Amino acid sequence: MNKYEVIYIIDTAMEEGARKELIQKFADLIAANGGAVEKVDEWGKRRLAYAIDYKVEGYYVLMQFTAGPDVPKELQRNLQINENVIRSQVVKLLQKKSSVKPRPVRAPFAAPAVEAPVAAPVQEAAPAAPAAEEAPAASQEAPAAAPAEA
Repeated sequence: MNKYEVIYIIDTAMEEGARKELIQKFADLIAANGGAVEKVDEWGKRRLAYAIDYKVEGYYVLMQFTAGPDVPKELQRNLQINENVIRSQVVKLLQKKSSVKPRPVRAPFAAPAVEAPVAAPVQEAAPAAPAAEEAPAASQEAPAAAPAEA
């Protein structure tokens, strides 16, 4: 069994007694086909958003019911046949599914621990000996031969 919702607009030219009978007729139609009416909400006389068959006002009725898949088709057919029903719409209500898994709870984000500033490292003095060794190496190289003058 699925949950459905139907909203229909009845012509305001109908007498109040006839209108109540019409609403009960649609509720009985649902019950006769194995459904159960959960709620009938009469919104009353309201102005239409646009004129339908030269009518600018209608009597709105919202009905929620539970039924098998064949009942909404039969109800819509009866609503369309009836001359006093200006507009109607039957919709299936979605059922909430709990298939969504809850997210795991995470520990709050913690900033990385800040290390205490370390004193500037003492740089060791470069040994003077290697620099001295490099200088003689450069002098040991043979100078390039100068071109001879002719």
